[in-house]
This record gives sequence, C-alpha cells and structure tokens, in this order.
Amino acid sequence: MTLASMTPISMTVASTTHASMTIAAGASEFRAAGTDLSERRRSGISRGPLIDIAAASDAIGIDWRADESLRIGALTTIEAIAADARIAAAYPGFAASAQGLATPQIRHLATLGGNLAQRSRCWYFRNPQIACLKKGGTDCPARSGNHLYGVAFDLGPCVAPHPSTMAAALLAYDATISTDRRSGLTIGELLGDGANGAADHALAPGEMIKSIELPPPVQNERALYKRAISRSYAEWPLVEVCARAVISGGAFQLIRITAGGIAPVPLRLAASEAALHGKFASAADIAEAAKQAIVGATPLPMTGYKLDLLRGLVQDLLEQLAA
Repeated sequence: MTLASMTPISMTVASTTHASMTIAAGASEFRAAGTDLSERRRSGISRGPLIDIAAASDAIGIDWRADESLRIGALTTIEAIAADARIAAAYPGFAASAQGLATPQIRHLATLGGNLAQRSRCWYFRNPQIACLKKGGTDCPARSGNHLYGVAFDLGPCVAPHPSTMAAALLAYDATISTDRRSGLTIGELLGDGANGAADHALAPGEMIKSIELPPPVQNERALYKRAISRSYAEWPLVEVCARAVISGGAFQLIRITAGGIAPVPLRLAASEAALHGKFASAADIAEAAKQAIVGATPLPMTGYKLDLLRGLVQDLLEQLAA
C-alpha cells in the first residue's frame, strides 16, 4: 500500500512531515506494516525506496467527541474497529463491513487508512511484465483481455473495481477524511470518480491520510453488510453492499445503500434509495428497489453476472432490514 499503507507496525521515521517531503521528492512509498506492499515488492511491481511511518498518537485510536461523532486514526487496525462494541451500536454497517473483511490475521494488522489507499487487485496491474494505465502504460489491457472480475459500471479507462471494502461502508455513512494537507474530504473526493484510470485515489504524492471522521449516529438505525465471493473463505468480494435504514411506522424514513466491487470507485445506489424512501417496507417495494440497483450499469462482456449478484444482495439486505 501507499499513503498510510495497510498496517501500523514498522516505525522508524522521526516525523510524518519529513516522510511526506521525502515521498514528494521521488518515487518512494510510505510503509506502515505493508501487508499488500510486501506482496507488490516481492512481485517487483513496487521498486522504489520505502519510508517507514510512525504510529503517532494522532494517527491511531478511536476517539468519541462530545456530539457523539467519531474520529478514527488512520493507523487504527480493522480488527480494533470490528471488535468495538460502541462502534457496532452506533454505526452497525461500518462495523459489519470491518468484520467481513479478509481474514482475522489480516484484520489484526491492516489499517483503516491503508484499506482506503490500497492499490488495484487487477491481475494485469499485479503482473510486472505487463504495462497498464496504473503503471504508466497507455491503455488498460484488461478491457480487451480477461476482465472476469472487472467493473459492471464502466466509468473510465481502467476497468478494475476499487478494492476498498471500508470505502464503500464509509460512503454510506457520509464519512470525511483528513490528511496531513487537507481536511473534510469526502470518499468521492478521496478516490475520485473513476475517470482517472492512472490512479487508485486522488491523494497527491507524499500526502498521508491521518484520520477518518464519522458524523453523529442516527437513532434507531438498522444496517447490514454482505458480500458475494467466489469461494467460501478469505476471498476478495465480487460484489459487496452496505445498507442502512431507519424504519418508522412501517416506512423507510432513511435509506442508504452503497456498493463495492462493481466500479472503479464505490457507488451509492441512489435509484434504489429513491425507490424506497418514504415507502412502506413491502415485498413489492423492496423488489423494485433491487431492480433499480443496476440503473446506469454498463457491464463488460464478461461482467454481466455482477448485475445479478448486485440485485440479489440488495434485495437480501433490504428484506433482512425490513423483517
């Protein structure tokens, strides 16, 4: 990973300001404990100098504010989030997403900031012998090649879906991100809109994620997370959905649905939300909302199956929320 990478263990840099200046001066990468960076180094994709970053007090930990909003340091582990009972009560969809991510071993090391800033999982990007947009090439070889795990919403020149599970969950909660240079970034501002196929995020060289902020929780919220995978355990999601709802008087007073694995960036399923907002939690309305989940989809020749998975996940989660 780059930019406050995947894990918070290796610490040698005296200050993050010095680290950012060093990164900006050359083709270096930040390393925390680098669960994914280590893989990219072994394969030869990542070859530049490494700058180890220190887990300063403002970059790690879960801090509740007076208004009950939440600040999480970027080097806080996914496991710390997944195991926190207060987070589960206040932001159940966010907690469930953390609990469903990867394996226990990875969750104990991987950080929230690293998950947001991680690099593409596309096998063309991961092959050191193949050029692609994200490695300075001129095109996306997956588009005309094997794109079985590619996007179903084709938003830009690169057809690899963004790999961050936590980004989709944070999008559902209107979270904001602070770096060592900027504050109040939305998930959309952090990751872009998918139009830039050369980048996995919109961070500048040397810019480091410092914290993630969630607004005060919504009372009486119900939320769930679910992923479709190609094997039963320890697999990257083909499609994943986080759904939030407040149901009062039998009707949806709040509904928020976000999805990952289907586009170069996490998507909010606005058409599905519009189909349910203010409506009674009936089987017919839920079925219609599930159909609306694929509005705007432009699947590739090999990714049409993701639309069926997306519809099914949305319907399943909504039925559970309404039960």
